[in-house]
Amino acid sequence: MILKQLRLSRLLSQEQLAQMSGLSVRTIQRIESGHSPSLESLKCLASVLEIDVKTLTQEKFEMDKKSDNWQRLPTGLKWLFALNFFSLRPTRRSAGNVELISHLFGFIFCGVGLVSEPALVGGIIMLANAYLFRLHIWLGDKYGVWYDGGDIAAS
Repeated sequence: MILKQLRLSRLLSQEQLAQMSGLSVRTIQRIESGHSPSLESLKCLASVLEIDVKTLTQEKFEMDKKSDNWQRLPTGLKWLFALNFFSLRPTRRSAGNVELISHLFGFIFCGVGLVSEPALVGGIIMLANAYLFRLHIWLGDKYGVWYDGGDIAAS
């Protein structure tokens, strides 16, 4: 279930989501760890996150280029989402991987940059890339363009 990704993309803690949904923190923790929620819990969470229950029960996020949301996106944003280089059909997870790797190497290069100016420049570029991919993920969540992965093998 994608609850944790949705919660994190909206910058909510488990406590905040629990308070907003009327569920307990323990219930949120159980759902995020893989336990099956009740239909009532799903409805509460879907309402708070402003999505439908079907979307909430997906296993992963990927772009659905056939959706109405995708069709309404400006061309520039479509290119931003299409330029995700870890898969042919970009997923939220692969964009998160790029962000994580960019942060990791950005901080390493910035550390090395204490003794080498070119490494510092590379580190700053990597960190800028990480923040652009954070924007990529945020926009994907905002416009609801991730694909549910029904016909794609799990990555």
